[in-house]
Amino acid sequence: MSGIFSRRYNPRTDLPDLSGKVIIVTGASAGIGKYTVLHLARKGAKVYLAARNESKTIGVIQELELAGLGPGNGSLHYINLDLSDPKSINRSAEEFLKREERLDVLVNNAGFVEEHYVELKEGLGESIFANYLGPFIYTNALLPLLKKTATEPGSDVRIVNVSSSAHTFPASKDTIYTSKGALNNRFTDSRLGRMKRYGYAKLASILHINELQRRLDEENVPVICISLNPGGVATPSAQRVFNNMVPFGSSLMKLFATSPEDGAITSVFAAGATEVRERRDQYKAVYLEPFGKFGTKSKPAQDSQKALDLWNTSEQIVKELNL
Repeated sequence: MSGIFSRRYNPRTDLPDLSGKVIIVTGASAGIGKYTVLHLARKGAKVYLAARNESKTIGVIQELELAGLGPGNGSLHYINLDLSDPKSINRSAEEFLKREERLDVLVNNAGFVEEHYVELKEGLGESIFANYLGPFIYTNALLPLLKKTATEPGSDVRIVNVSSSAHTFPASKDTIYTSKGALNNRFTDSRLGRMKRYGYAKLASILHINELQRRLDEENVPVICISLNPGGVATPSAQRVFNNMVPFGSSLMKLFATSPEDGAITSVFAAGATEVRERRDQYKAVYLEPFGKFGTKSKPAQDSQKALDLWNTSEQIVKELNL
Protein backbone atom coordinates (compact mmCIF):
# COMPACT_ATOMS: atom_id res chain seq x y z
CA MET A 1 0.00 0.00 0.00
CA SER A 2 1.03 3.58 -0.38
CA GLY A 3 -0.39 6.86 0.79
CA ILE A 4 -2.09 9.40 -1.42
CA PHE A 5 0.74 11.88 -1.30
CA SER A 6 2.45 13.28 -4.33
CA ARG A 7 3.67 15.97 -1.94
CA ARG A 8 4.53 16.03 1.75
CA TYR A 9 1.66 16.24 4.21
CA ASN A 10 1.32 19.78 5.55
CA PRO A 11 -0.42 20.00 8.95
CA ARG A 12 -1.06 23.73 8.54
CA THR A 13 -3.17 23.22 5.44
CA ASP A 14 -4.14 19.53 5.45
CA LEU A 15 -5.25 18.87 9.01
CA PRO A 16 -9.02 19.23 9.49
CA ASP A 17 -10.62 21.35 12.19
CA LEU A 18 -10.08 19.57 15.50
CA SER A 19 -12.30 21.77 17.66
CA GLY A 20 -13.96 19.74 20.40
CA LYS A 21 -11.28 17.03 20.32
CA VAL A 22 -9.43 16.15 23.51
CA ILE A 23 -5.94 14.75 22.97
CA ILE A 24 -3.09 13.54 25.19
CA VAL A 25 0.50 13.67 23.94
CA THR A 26 3.09 12.06 26.21
CA GLY A 27 6.68 13.29 26.30
CA ALA A 28 5.43 16.66 25.12
CA SER A 29 8.00 18.93 26.75
CA ALA A 30 10.51 18.80 23.86
CA GLY A 31 11.28 17.48 20.39
CA ILE A 32 8.65 15.64 18.40
CA GLY A 33 6.09 15.76 21.21
CA LYS A 34 6.29 19.53 21.52
CA TYR A 35 5.58 20.10 17.84
CA THR A 36 2.91 17.40 17.71
CA VAL A 37 1.11 19.45 20.35
CA LEU A 38 1.58 22.67 18.42
CA HIS A 39 0.19 21.31 15.14
CA LEU A 40 -2.86 19.75 16.82
CA ALA A 41 -3.66 22.76 19.03
CA ARG A 42 -3.43 25.13 16.07
CA LYS A 43 -6.38 23.27 14.60
CA GLY A 44 -8.52 23.75 17.68
CA ALA A 45 -7.82 20.66 19.80
CA LYS A 46 -7.64 20.70 23.57
CA VAL A 47 -4.27 19.10 24.15
CA TYR A 48 -2.82 17.72 27.37
CA LEU A 49 0.97 17.69 27.57
CA ALA A 50 1.79 14.65 29.70
CA ALA A 51 5.36 14.86 30.95
CA ARG A 52 7.53 14.42 34.04
CA ASN A 53 9.11 17.87 34.34
CA GLU A 54 6.37 20.32 35.31
CA SER A 55 8.36 23.56 35.11
CA LYS A 56 9.83 22.64 31.73
CA THR A 57 6.44 21.66 30.31
CA ILE A 58 4.72 24.78 31.66
CA GLY A 59 7.49 26.74 29.96
CA VAL A 60 6.71 24.98 26.67
CA ILE A 61 3.03 25.81 27.06
CA GLN A 62 3.85 29.47 27.65
CA GLU A 63 6.23 29.49 24.68
CA LEU A 64 3.63 28.00 22.35
CA GLU A 65 0.89 30.30 23.60
CA LEU A 66 3.15 33.31 23.17
CA ALA A 67 3.96 32.22 19.61
CA GLY A 68 0.23 32.02 18.95
CA LEU A 69 -1.85 28.95 18.23
CA GLY A 70 -3.57 30.55 15.26
CA PRO A 71 -7.26 30.83 14.41
CA GLY A 72 -8.09 27.33 15.64
CA ASN A 73 -7.97 28.59 19.24
CA GLY A 74 -6.96 25.28 20.73
CA SER A 75 -5.84 25.06 24.35
CA LEU A 76 -2.87 23.52 26.16
CA HIS A 77 -2.88 21.86 29.57
CA TYR A 78 -0.22 20.16 31.70
CA ILE A 79 -0.63 16.77 33.35
CA ASN A 80 2.15 15.07 35.28
CA LEU A 81 3.37 11.70 34.00
CA ASP A 82 6.50 9.68 34.74
CA LEU A 83 6.39 6.55 32.58
CA SER A 84 9.07 4.83 34.65
CA ASP A 85 6.92 5.06 37.80
CA PRO A 86 3.76 2.91 37.99
CA LYS A 87 2.24 5.10 40.73
CA SER A 88 2.77 8.23 38.65
CA ILE A 89 1.15 6.53 35.65
CA ASN A 90 -1.96 5.67 37.64
CA ARG A 91 -2.15 9.13 39.23
CA SER A 92 -1.85 10.76 35.83
CA ALA A 93 -4.67 8.68 34.36
CA GLU A 94 -6.87 9.24 37.42
CA GLU A 95 -6.27 12.99 37.28
CA PHE A 96 -7.18 13.11 33.60
CA LEU A 97 -10.36 11.07 34.16
CA LYS A 98 -11.43 13.57 36.83
CA ARG A 99 -10.93 16.48 34.46
CA GLU A 100 -12.35 15.17 31.19
CA GLU A 101 -15.37 13.21 29.95
CA ARG A 102 -13.89 12.28 26.59
CA LEU A 103 -10.57 11.32 25.02
CA ASP A 104 -10.35 11.33 21.23
CA VAL A 105 -6.66 10.65 20.66
CA LEU A 106 -3.82 9.27 22.76
CA VAL A 107 -0.33 9.78 21.32
CA ASN A 108 2.23 7.67 23.17
CA ASN A 109 5.18 9.75 22.06
CA ALA A 110 7.57 9.68 25.04
CA GLY A 111 10.78 7.74 24.59
CA PHE A 112 14.45 7.83 25.45
CA VAL A 113 17.73 5.96 25.03
CA GLU A 114 19.39 5.27 28.39
CA GLU A 115 23.10 5.90 28.89
CA HIS A 116 23.58 2.68 30.85
CA TYR A 117 21.35 -0.17 31.93
CA VAL A 118 19.35 0.92 34.98
CA GLU A 119 17.10 -1.53 36.79
CA LEU A 120 14.02 -0.15 38.51
CA LYS A 121 12.68 -1.46 41.81
CA GLU A 122 10.00 -3.29 39.81
CA GLY A 123 12.73 -5.60 38.49
CA LEU A 124 12.73 -4.28 34.93
CA GLY A 125 15.16 -2.06 33.05
CA GLU A 126 14.25 1.61 32.73
CA SER A 127 14.30 1.42 28.93
CA ILE A 128 11.72 -1.36 28.54
CA PHE A 129 9.56 0.12 31.29
CA ALA A 130 9.50 3.75 30.15
CA ASN A 131 9.47 3.02 26.42
CA TYR A 132 6.96 0.18 26.46
CA LEU A 133 5.40 -1.08 29.71
CA GLY A 134 4.62 2.41 31.05
CA PRO A 135 2.69 3.35 27.88
CA PHE A 136 0.96 -0.06 27.99
CA ILE A 137 -0.24 0.65 31.55
CA TYR A 138 -1.22 4.24 30.71
CA THR A 139 -3.16 3.19 27.62
CA ASN A 140 -5.06 0.51 29.53
CA ALA A 141 -5.93 2.98 32.28
CA LEU A 142 -7.40 5.38 29.71
CA LEU A 143 -8.94 2.71 27.48
CA PRO A 144 -12.44 2.76 29.06
CA LEU A 145 -12.76 6.48 28.25
CA LEU A 146 -11.35 6.00 24.74
CA LYS A 147 -13.94 3.25 24.16
CA LYS A 148 -16.73 5.41 25.56
CA THR A 149 -15.76 8.30 23.29
CA ALA A 150 -15.70 5.93 20.31
CA THR A 151 -19.41 5.14 20.80
CA GLU A 152 -20.44 8.76 20.36
CA PRO A 153 -21.86 9.90 16.99
CA GLY A 154 -19.22 11.23 14.62
CA SER A 155 -16.33 10.10 16.83
CA ASP A 156 -12.88 9.38 15.43
CA VAL A 157 -10.83 7.82 18.20
CA ARG A 158 -7.19 6.89 17.69
CA ILE A 159 -4.29 5.45 19.68
CA VAL A 160 -0.86 6.24 18.27
CA ASN A 161 2.44 4.69 19.39
CA VAL A 162 5.58 6.47 18.24
CA SER A 163 8.05 3.68 17.53
CA SER A 164 11.31 3.82 15.57
CA SER A 165 13.29 2.21 12.78
CA ALA A 166 15.39 0.94 15.70
CA HIS A 167 12.73 -1.77 16.15
CA THR A 168 14.74 -3.70 13.54
CA PHE A 169 17.97 -3.68 15.62
CA PRO A 170 17.46 -6.80 17.79
CA ALA A 171 18.00 -10.09 15.98
CA SER A 172 14.86 -12.17 15.54
CA LYS A 173 16.17 -14.82 17.94
CA ASP A 174 16.32 -12.16 20.68
CA THR A 175 12.75 -10.96 20.27
CA ILE A 176 11.16 -13.15 22.91
CA TYR A 177 8.42 -11.81 25.16
CA THR A 178 7.19 -14.94 26.92
CA SER A 179 8.29 -13.99 30.45
CA LYS A 180 9.34 -11.07 32.61
CA GLY A 181 12.94 -12.22 32.33
CA ALA A 182 12.76 -12.33 28.55
CA LEU A 183 11.12 -8.91 28.44
CA ASN A 184 14.02 -7.58 30.50
CA ASN A 185 16.71 -8.58 27.98
CA ARG A 186 19.76 -6.46 28.84
CA PHE A 187 21.67 -7.09 25.59
CA THR A 188 24.89 -6.81 27.59
CA ASP A 189 26.70 -9.03 25.08
CA SER A 190 26.75 -6.18 22.57
CA ARG A 191 28.61 -2.86 22.56
CA LEU A 192 25.40 -1.43 21.13
CA GLY A 193 23.41 -2.80 24.04
CA ARG A 194 21.58 0.42 24.83
CA MET A 195 20.42 0.83 21.23
CA LYS A 196 19.27 -2.80 21.13
CA ARG A 197 17.38 -2.29 24.42
CA TYR A 198 15.75 0.77 22.89
CA GLY A 199 14.93 -1.11 19.68
CA TYR A 200 13.56 -4.06 21.67
CA ALA A 201 11.19 -1.69 23.50
CA LYS A 202 10.17 0.03 20.27
CA LEU A 203 9.44 -3.37 18.71
CA ALA A 204 7.22 -4.07 21.73
CA SER A 205 5.48 -0.75 21.04
CA ILE A 206 4.48 -1.97 17.57
CA LEU A 207 3.39 -5.39 18.83
CA HIS A 208 1.30 -3.61 21.47
CA ILE A 209 -0.58 -1.73 18.75
CA ASN A 210 -1.09 -4.92 16.72
CA GLU A 211 -2.63 -6.84 19.61
CA LEU A 212 -4.62 -3.88 20.92
CA GLN A 213 -6.18 -3.39 17.47
CA ARG A 214 -7.04 -7.08 17.27
CA ARG A 215 -8.77 -6.98 20.64
CA LEU A 216 -10.69 -3.80 19.86
CA ASP A 217 -11.85 -5.23 16.53
CA GLU A 218 -12.95 -8.39 18.31
CA GLU A 219 -15.10 -6.22 20.58
CA ASN A 220 -16.35 -4.18 17.59
CA VAL A 221 -14.99 -0.98 19.16
CA PRO A 222 -14.29 1.60 16.41
CA VAL A 223 -10.83 2.75 17.49
CA ILE A 224 -7.92 3.03 15.05
CA CYS A 225 -4.51 1.98 16.41
CA ILE A 226 -1.37 3.09 14.58
CA SER A 227 2.38 2.72 15.15
CA LEU A 228 4.94 4.83 13.34
CA ASN A 229 8.55 5.68 12.68
CA PRO A 230 9.05 9.47 12.70
CA GLY A 231 12.34 9.15 10.81
CA GLY A 232 15.74 10.48 11.76
CA VAL A 233 14.94 13.57 13.82
CA ALA A 234 17.40 15.97 15.43
CA THR A 235 15.72 16.03 18.83
CA PRO A 236 17.79 17.11 21.85
CA SER A 237 17.87 13.53 23.19
CA ALA A 238 18.88 12.06 19.81
CA GLN A 239 21.70 14.59 19.50
CA ARG A 240 23.02 13.61 22.94
CA VAL A 241 23.00 9.93 22.00
CA PHE A 242 24.78 10.49 18.66
CA ASN A 243 27.33 12.73 20.32
CA ASN A 244 28.29 9.86 22.59
CA MET A 245 28.44 7.35 19.73
CA VAL A 246 30.39 9.16 17.01
CA PRO A 247 32.63 12.24 16.81
CA PHE A 248 30.62 15.40 16.07
CA GLY A 249 27.43 13.32 16.22
CA SER A 250 25.25 16.25 17.25
CA SER A 251 26.53 18.43 14.40
CA LEU A 252 26.00 15.62 11.89
CA MET A 253 22.42 15.18 13.06
CA LYS A 254 21.70 18.86 12.62
CA LEU A 255 23.03 18.65 9.06
CA PHE A 256 21.29 15.49 7.88
CA ALA A 257 18.35 14.78 10.18
CA THR A 258 14.85 16.22 10.08
CA SER A 259 13.93 19.09 12.39
CA PRO A 260 11.65 18.24 15.35
CA GLU A 261 8.85 20.29 13.79
CA ASP A 262 8.97 18.26 10.57
CA GLY A 263 9.65 15.09 12.56
CA ALA A 264 6.25 15.52 14.20
CA ILE A 265 4.40 15.40 10.87
CA THR A 266 3.93 11.62 10.80
CA SER A 267 2.54 11.65 14.35
CA VAL A 268 0.20 14.50 13.47
CA PHE A 269 -0.98 12.66 10.37
CA ALA A 270 -1.68 9.53 12.42
CA ALA A 271 -3.51 11.53 15.08
CA GLY A 272 -5.65 13.76 12.90
CA ALA A 273 -5.52 13.24 9.13
CA THR A 274 -8.88 12.98 7.37
CA GLU A 275 -7.62 10.12 5.19
CA VAL A 276 -7.17 7.87 8.21
CA ARG A 277 -10.84 8.21 9.09
CA GLU A 278 -12.01 7.82 5.49
CA ARG A 279 -9.94 4.65 4.98
CA ARG A 280 -10.07 3.36 8.53
CA ASP A 281 -9.84 -0.35 7.68
CA GLN A 282 -6.63 0.22 5.73
CA TYR A 283 -5.07 2.14 8.62
CA LYS A 284 -5.86 -0.31 11.40
CA ALA A 285 -2.62 -1.50 13.04
CA VAL A 286 -0.63 0.07 10.20
CA TYR A 287 3.00 1.14 10.58
CA LEU A 288 3.65 4.59 9.12
CA GLU A 289 6.85 6.21 7.96
CA PRO A 290 7.56 9.84 7.03
CA PHE A 291 5.47 11.68 6.20
CA GLY A 292 2.35 9.58 6.68
CA LYS A 293 3.19 6.88 4.16
CA PHE A 294 2.70 3.16 4.73
CA GLY A 295 5.88 1.50 5.96
CA THR A 296 7.03 -2.08 6.35
CA LYS A 297 7.36 -3.66 9.79
CA SER A 298 10.15 -6.09 10.51
CA LYS A 299 9.19 -9.77 10.51
CA PRO A 300 9.12 -9.96 14.34
CA ALA A 301 6.85 -6.89 14.36
CA GLN A 302 4.36 -8.77 12.17
CA ASP A 303 4.31 -11.87 14.38
CA SER A 304 0.87 -12.26 15.97
CA GLN A 305 2.13 -14.87 18.47
CA LYS A 306 4.83 -12.50 19.71
CA ALA A 307 2.16 -9.81 20.11
CA LEU A 308 -0.01 -12.16 22.15
CA ASP A 309 2.94 -13.34 24.25
CA LEU A 310 3.90 -9.75 24.96
CA TRP A 311 0.35 -8.82 25.99
CA ASN A 312 0.03 -11.79 28.33
CA THR A 313 3.43 -11.15 29.91
CA SER A 314 2.61 -7.47 30.34
CA GLU A 315 -0.69 -8.27 32.03
CA GLN A 316 1.08 -10.68 34.38
CA ILE A 317 3.63 -8.03 35.36
CA VAL A 318 0.88 -5.47 35.94
CA LYS A 319 -0.88 -8.01 38.18
CA GLU A 320 2.33 -8.58 40.15
CA LEU A 321 2.64 -4.81 40.64
CA ASN A 322 -0.95 -4.67 41.98
CA LEU A 323 -1.93 -2.04 39.44
